[in-house]
Amino acid sequence: MDLFTSQIDPKQNLLPKDGTVNYLGPILDMSRADHYFQQLWNTIPWENDIIHMFGKRIETKRKVAWYGDKPFEYTYSHSTKKALPWTQELLELKKLTETLTGETYNSCLLNLYHSGEEGMGWHCDDEKELKPNGAIASLSFGAERKFVFKHKESKEKVELVLDHGSLLVMKGATQSFWLHRLPPTKKVGTPRINLTFRKIVK
Repeated sequence: MDLFTSQIDPKQNLLPKDGTVNYLGPILDMSRADHYFQQLWNTIPWENDIIHMFGKRIETKRKVAWYGDKPFEYTYSHSTKKALPWTQELLELKKLTETLTGETYNSCLLNLYHSGEEGMGWHCDDEKELKPNGAIASLSFGAERKFVFKHKESKEKVELVLDHGSLLVMKGATQSFWLHRLPPTKKVGTPRINLTFRKIVK
């Protein structure tokens, strides 16, 4: 299912079954989106992510940061991070996201992709620290990038392009039944910053 040219309907469920994904499109005008991109680029203490695969420790080119209401610990890919206190910009974006989604979030994982050649492989956000079936709100800044969902059993795929300043919300059983990825591409030479607001319960 290809959603590149679909008109944006924030109430439309992009998944055909087993979960709910809504794309609200750009929620900020271009100047505000540019402002937040620059603030995040310049003020976040970005660090290379560390993942452990096949017994090896791998440092990614992609950079990350982890923030929250408390110094929450969050473990994925056998690597644990401790949340930093919110910045003013992140609090502003969290409040806006909560207003638009009707959900509450207490943490945020930030990713910085320097170009299209940096991406994210197939995964689901089902770590034990996260609220089961809780909403995850993904806010994108910078380069437009393709984002893909794949059903774990049927292998059905849903693709869309995430715009600068746009918001995507995953909730319900989505993480139980669907994988998602940000495929790398050589067609994009500019950076992208992604914020995923989450709810830690453990």
